[in-house]
Amino acid sequence: MRKILVLEDEASIRGFVVINLQRAGYEVLEAETGNQALEILLENPDVSVALLDIMLPDMDGFEVCRRIRSNNSKIGIIMLTAKTQEVDKVTGLMTGADDYMTKPFSPTELVARIDALCRRVGAEEKKTADELINGPFHLNVKNRTLDKNGDRIRLTQVEFSIMKLFMENHDRALSREEILNQVWGKDYFSDLKIVDVNIRRLRMKIEEDPTNPEFITTVWGFGYKWGK
Repeated sequence: MRKILVLEDEASIRGFVVINLQRAGYEVLEAETGNQALEILLENPDVSVALLDIMLPDMDGFEVCRRIRSNNSKIGIIMLTAKTQEVDKVTGLMTGADDYMTKPFSPTELVARIDALCRRVGAEEKKTADELINGPFHLNVKNRTLDKNGDRIRLTQVEFSIMKLFMENHDRALSREEILNQVWGKDYFSDLKIVDVNIRRLRMKIEEDPTNPEFITTVWGFGYKWGK
């Protein structure tokens, strides 16, 4: 049974989420504050996905996300926010979240998002080359690691999936829709903005100058292409 952490300071909302996740077959851990959530994760390294509210009494959800990502690139993270501003969605993704949901949301959609993220976090790779090498990059599919010129680059599971997709399709233009379908799944309920933000975040990790990328280039009006 997969473990899910729910960080939400409003008891009524947290209870609603917990009940629906338990009905869906998940083991649920609860936290009211950011510090409590971080302690729970230290005690439970097998948590698959963390749901993080943004507005918290001790620190905001963005800071919790940053601290989680500083030593855990494997866990799936979904930000929960009552706000609708685009900046909150982008900030959440740039701090290391894999997805976001705006309150109010339906329990059916929440469970579907978590199911999809769990599949990405714990999915077994299809039969493919154990290693993908291109230029200074060495992607180890079995160990799910990326090195550039021998130096390890820490990637989230989503970022790893994007890199794998790019390196398997060298010099081929990929539409944003194709990237969304291949990485997040065809049943994913979101817009294409999540692709753009994750590409931006990935460029910051692998490019010497993210504003003038050498490897992940933009195909205007279409998508992105990997290749120097």
